[in-house]
Amino acid sequence: MTRPTRQEARMLGEHHYAVELEWQGDRGEGTSGYRAYGRQHVVRAAGKLHDIAGSSDRVFHGDRERWNPEELLLAALSECHMLSYLHVATRHGVIVRGYTDAATGTMIEDGRGGGAFSEATLRPRVVVADASMLAVAGEIHAEAAEKCFIAASVAFPVHQEPTAVVAG
Repeated sequence: MTRPTRQEARMLGEHHYAVELEWQGDRGEGTSGYRAYGRQHVVRAAGKLHDIAGSSDRVFHGDRERWNPEELLLAALSECHMLSYLHVATRHGVIVRGYTDAATGTMIEDGRGGGAFSEATLRPRVVVADASMLAVAGEIHAEAAEKCFIAASVAFPVHQEPTAVVAG
């Protein structure tokens, strides 16, 4: 994928986003040891109704009741595909009455304290208004994937395993 130059980005539409992060895991000893601190944090953005309570994954000494970055990445991929799909469906005359997804992802540790996602799989289940829309409803996932900003930004494959059913 060829990325636009800075000048082309300005002409096409350049968008900026900002979030604030606050670590809440100081247990009185700071980061004096790997197990001495908590991974709890809060993510905020101006104008949002709710904060995101985050932590690391439980396997990395986090709080399982809070969202971890890996889940948030997978949620962003799933949400972006859905929003792109709804846009594409409108353009192709597919009337979507319902949409759910059961997304999964695989992260592999590298043995040096880091790692990376190796893949993600989205499993969108689309409910359409009429049986005549089923074929197109399945076909347009590829176009939606091409339009998803988040999927275009990651360095691992994002697969789709869609199904479509008729409402009622």
